[in-house]
Amino acid sequence: MLITKEMSIGEVVQKYPKTVQVFLHHGLMCIGCAVARYENIEQGAKAHGIDIEALVTDLNIAVSAEAH
Repeated sequence: MLITKEMSIGEVVQKYPKTVQVFLHHGLMCIGCAVARYENIEQGAKAHGIDIEALVTDLNIAVSAEAH
């Protein structure tokens, strides 16, 4: 697994731009806000009532697809 729930949202988006669509699909719309720079995926998902495990799984699927 390349992406973990402990990683900051900003770090993931910067390193893997394709993940923006995954965040949006799951309802995490704050990917461009100032909080996303230091808030980790778990914190953001909890704040918005998003299934953390499903989000991380889909993020890793997107990153894996990008690598192939």
